[in-house]
Amino acid sequence: MHEWFENEAFWQEFCPVMFDERRFATADDEVRKIIRLAGIRRGTVVDLCCGPGRHSVALAGRGFQVTGVDRSPFLLNKARRRARSERVSVEFIESDMRKFLRPDAFRLVLNLWTSFGYFDKKDDDRLVLHNIFTNLQSGGALVMYLTGKERLARDRANATTTRRPDGTVLVQTHEVFDDWTRVRNEWIFLKGNRARRFKFHQTVYSGQELKDLLRQTGFTEVKLYGDLDGQPFGPDSPRLVAVARK
Repeated sequence: MHEWFENEAFWQEFCPVMFDERRFATADDEVRKIIRLAGIRRGTVVDLCCGPGRHSVALAGRGFQVTGVDRSPFLLNKARRRARSERVSVEFIESDMRKFLRPDAFRLVLNLWTSFGYFDKKDDDRLVLHNIFTNLQSGGALVMYLTGKERLARDRANATTTRRPDGTVLVQTHEVFDDWTRVRNEWIFLKGNRARRFKFHQTVYSGQELKDLLRQTGFTEVKLYGDLDGQPFGPDSPRLVAVARK
């Protein structure tokens, strides 16, 4: 049985929604903030689950030696075209994050925009973190950016509707299940008389749960923030940002 994220049709359909030009325009500012939080301003970096290369390209533009890893051929082709158009050099690799290993190769590892917890087996999350720890050099840092369980508990709306400038409509619903450890999502994309429906799920973590998991992996220093500006993490934080050091 294939897992939901292996469906290329999902990425093809929703790429214009998730990664529009406005999102790309914010990438360099996000990278600037990430660099400040990590305290690493040069060297090798892997953008794990890089998608269409938003942050990979911005990092390369700042002089980093960048490797972008994703399992979607469709998104990687987008990323390669973006890098060429921006005239930067990025190594893009098609690989499952559970399998990507390059020991002691990177000063910085990024895992951004809630691209963690996709797997049916929760132990696979531990495997991913173990691989990240192995791939980091001593003194290196991991930056994760995701939706925390605290935000889900606070924002209990079961459905949201977004209308895009071109008239298309995205309806998103979610349901927490499995003793508040996972969230089940359904996205419906409406364009004219056409509707596409996709279902997917992921494991969600509170700040303390993620911090414990990182420490169990071997990270000696873990700090949590509520956004990329470095605001303290709390129940009202918009996001969960973790910076962990090896």
